Amino acid sequence: MNMNQAFLETAEKQFQYYKQLGEKAMEQLETEQLFEAWHEDANSIAVIVKHLWGNMLSRWTDVLTTDGEKSWRERDAEFVNDISTREELLDKWEEGWNCLLNAIRSFTPEQLSHIIYIRNEGHTLMEAITRQLAHYPYHVGQIIYAAKMLKETPWNSLSIPRNGSAVYNGGKFAMPKARRHFTEDELDKD
Repeated sequence: MNMNQAFLETAEKQFQYYKQLGEKAMEQLETEQLFEAWHEDANSIAVIVKHLWGNMLSRWTDVLTTDGEKSWRERDAEFVNDISTREELLDKWEEGWNCLLNAIRSFTPEQLSHIIYIRNEGHTLMEAITRQLAHYPYHVGQIIYAAKMLKETPWNSLSIPRNGSAVYNGGKFAMPKARRHFTEDELDKD
């Protein structure tokens, strides 16, 4: 496998990992908690999801032929909390991630050096993917942090539970060395 193909596969796995983390965090909350914000300058989880949705649709729709900042995108409106149900919120979440993941799956290794534009600034496709590998996990981290703050019952860890590193690592080092794969169980432990 060439390095560009490996990059595309790794990027897709990483995006899927962060998508799953966000979902596992949101699943732990009551519906109304998804729409709570600490103060007027803070974003609720719903607003963060709406921003991710808008960004993903804008950046990854016709990415090879149009600027990633689409004329139809209303970025400022992404920060208005006007989603009213969990279902609507999760529909936007899925739509955004599906747009991104379908785009990633459509790319060929040769296209990674292709120049695309975001706000009229040229990036290689690889740079654009890497840019979003920083941007989207940043916001998923916000979702997780907000969810932990809002959860009124004990938090189900999305990683190795506190004081559980020795047990977890003991199990890992007891196994033969292997190439890392993102299985369902592994996605929960990093």
